[in-house]
Amino acid sequence: MDDTTGEILGYVMEKLFQNKALDVFYTPIYMKKNRPAVKLEVLCNKEDEDKLKEVIFKETSTIGIRTFEVDRTVMDREIEKLDTIYGKIRVKKSTYNDIIKYSPEYEDCKKIAIDKQMAIKKVYNEVMKLI
Repeated sequence: MDDTTGEILGYVMEKLFQNKALDVFYTPIYMKKNRPAVKLEVLCNKEDEDKLKEVIFKETSTIGIRTFEVDRTVMDREIEKLDTIYGKIRVKKSTYNDIIKYSPEYEDCKKIAIDKQMAIKKVYNEVMKLI
């Protein structure tokens, strides 16, 4: 899209996530006649595709959408709660075969960082010590 503002693109991203987009991202590109533009890419489940196309056509200047299917492998996920010096923090545990990964929940860490007026990285580091 070579004629959609950054503000509108931010709004479009929010609308796409509200309508079940799995991920949304923009890439700077050059279009015909060397015009700077933005390429919008949306990852979604097949059953959500039509609604997301509707959002894109309604909210942007585009008059065409290219689609293609890809395979996606995701790790199994579950949420655990850890007791930390800051209180309980949710941690996402992701597994695939014998591979295990942990990730502190951003919103929990953000709230603590704001409430305690401290760097969010410090909260993350404290949680990671417990894993």
